[in-house]
Amino acid sequence: MMIERSQLEELYNNELKDKLQGLEGLRKKVRNGQIFGILLLLLTVILFVPVSAALEHSSEALPFIVLAPVAIFGIVILIRTYKKRINYRDRFKNEVVREIVKAIDPTWDYDPNQCITSSEYRSSDLFRKSVDRYKGDDLIRGKIDKTDFRCSELHTEYKTVTTDKDGKRKETWHTIFKGLFFHADFNKEIKAKTYIEPDTAERLLGKFGQSFQRSSKGKLVKLENPEFEKIFAVYTTDQTEARYILTPTIMEALVNIYKMYKRKMYLSFIGSRVYVAITFRKNLFEPKIFSSGVQFKDVEFMYNLFMVNQTIVHELNLNTRIWTKE
Repeated sequence: MMIERSQLEELYNNELKDKLQGLEGLRKKVRNGQIFGILLLLLTVILFVPVSAALEHSSEALPFIVLAPVAIFGIVILIRTYKKRINYRDRFKNEVVREIVKAIDPTWDYDPNQCITSSEYRSSDLFRKSVDRYKGDDLIRGKIDKTDFRCSELHTEYKTVTTDKDGKRKETWHTIFKGLFFHADFNKEIKAKTYIEPDTAERLLGKFGQSFQRSSKGKLVKLENPEFEKIFAVYTTDQTEARYILTPTIMEALVNIYKMYKRKMYLSFIGSRVYVAITFRKNLFEPKIFSSGVQFKDVEFMYNLFMVNQTIVHELNLNTRIWTKE
């Protein structure tokens, strides 16, 4: 059940604030360790030329011998700091993030180390680019009233390899999708496939942009909601079924969700599921390192992200079982 902002503030002041303050000492150790370790490695690089010049009449190995202890010490500090950072992250997820999820709905299952599976991702058919690197975390699964859902943070990438004139190979990683990925029971077995994507062409070029709207996912669907059409482009393998799915109420709901989060959104209606991908550039549920984590706005940000699940289910009216199964 959805909690009010005042209740969230009460949770923060009564429980989460003390937990976050208890993590501040560990956060500062992680911050200081990272800074000190990197500075030592930078110092090694900066001093290499002057030390080499000062010892130019000595053995060529002497500058390495002189500076190696500094570099090794820096590496040791970074390794130890990394272990502390893992501990800090785990405690933050279990002591803070888990409590926020529980406050929204205590029946939801939260696993900070799991994510939407690659088969679920592929089933959405939202992003067809072949994936070379797949990772995610913060999986939530549960029910909102009668509707089951799964949601997690996700980052998928593909790799390109180039070779320069000297024959050196360079790998470059490109993001396919990064953000929040959600799917839920749509209450109807859908035969066709319908896709909703950001309408970049019409947003940039206006009505003229409609002539450029082509997709391998099906034919463009023209709908009777001008505001919806400015934000989204809809493609389908069955025009009739797409219009059956995208009622005026659902189109208005998607506009409201877009206005609420102000992020690019991708949706697909396939089989008996609705898939939703909302893009974000940053990691969503990670603890801060270089600034204080004792801030209500950070808790509120995470709460609003987790509430995406509730928002989608309620706005799309997925709990109303008018089409099919109970």
